[in-house]
Amino acid sequence: MRRALLLVLCVVLTGCSAASEPAPADPAAPAATVAVTPAGPRTNPSIGALFLEGTHFCTASVIHSGPGDLLLTAAHCLHDGEGGEYATGISFAPGYHDGVAPYGYWDVSDPQVPDGWASSSDPDLDVGFATARQPGNTKTLESVTGANTLLTGGGFAHPITLTGYPDEREAPVVCHGTSSQADTYQMRVGCPGFTTGTSGGPWVIDPDPATELGTVVGVIGGYLYGGDDPDTSYSSYFDTDVATLYRKMDARG
Repeated sequence: MRRALLLVLCVVLTGCSAASEPAPADPAAPAATVAVTPAGPRTNPSIGALFLEGTHFCTASVIHSGPGDLLLTAAHCLHDGEGGEYATGISFAPGYHDGVAPYGYWDVSDPQVPDGWASSSDPDLDVGFATARQPGNTKTLESVTGANTLLTGGGFAHPITLTGYPDEREAPVVCHGTSSQADTYQMRVGCPGFTTGTSGGPWVIDPDPATELGTVVGVIGGYLYGGDDPDTSYSSYFDTDVATLYRKMDARG
């Protein structure tokens, strides 16, 4: 369903495909979700689409940090994994919808993924961070859009709001569901319509009714790059590896 960045480029150029990952111990689908709706400008302003060569291919969100410029997404949106490298030329459009980037486009740089993803494409470490800045703008991204906070080690079961940008849509889809444990370091949620392009979409809990900003406990990724069924999405569990990488990025400057 949600493919790695390597696949985004590989399929377009050569038509290649990737090998399957081992299935989680309990692949049964979770309970039905409450609702799924197309999103408009009211969507959490910190969530947006990642673009490469003019086309959106993944989803990311702004996470609170000292520098105020930190993005959270799936590792496979930033790095090819085992034997690969980091992508370049990515931009971020927070709040993107219907061809409109209400906060403009922000240049993505300094991508960082866990060593286990870069060395072996470990699906339990499919989480990545990067920075986003806008040339000529002295304001930080966080000061413009607001930011979600990050929760690590928070358990598996949460009522979440899931948002992502399918490749075939020019607006995000939003779902309200309940996450559960899929494997030792994997979470899952039943949410219809989350197809290719929604990778990196944040799993937000406790959103503020006024701003939609909340706390992120997962991102679409992990098992099979987020799953091979558009109605069930997965996330790597946010453990100490994710916390360590976040602290590294937060400590910059």
